Amino acid sequence: MTAHTDTPGTVTTVYQVTGMSCGHCEGSVSGEISELPGVTSVKAVASTGEVTVVSERPLDEAAVRAAVDEAGFELAGQI
Repeated sequence: MTAHTDTPGTVTTVYQVTGMSCGHCEGSVSGEISELPGVTSVKAVASTGEVTVVSERPLDEAAVRAAVDEAGFELAGQI
């Protein structure tokens, strides 16, 4: 699945993140990604490793990778 437009002006992208195991992990990843310019919401699910990001425009994957790294986890890529 690649990034897709939900409503005018928003893009939803689902990423796979490895290493998350609890709510604290979800919060760390969500907090770092939410600081990226243009991000309007982030939902991380530790049990699946999926992180759903809604943004004003497609995000640079390198920036998302850096945010996930900063949280202490690894970005496997887009789902």
